[in-house]
Amino acid sequence: MSRRCMILGKGVQAGNNVSHAHNKTRRRYLPNLQNSSVLSDILGETVRLRVTPAAIRTIEHKGGLDAFLLGTPNRKLTPEAKRLKKRLERAVAKKARD
Repeated sequence: MSRRCMILGKGVQAGNNVSHAHNKTRRRYLPNLQNSSVLSDILGETVRLRVTPAAIRTIEHKGGLDAFLLGTPNRKLTPEAKRLKKRLERAVAKKARD
């Protein structure tokens, strides 16, 4: 399981531990990933995501998961988010036909 946000794509960063003697050793800064269930109104189900708190705030600010994904260009989304967006678009098209 990769340490990458499924919505924003934020991942692991690298840096240095710096001691009092100014010795530098490499270290990793891990993103604060949370398992979250987000309700999708179009699909009518909850979707489990592994996202950062910043992504959760962004989803809420944009008006929910559906509005966020449908209003975001594909070039800014991760592959998992693109698959979910495609599911949403198919569901919208199906409801429009009915």
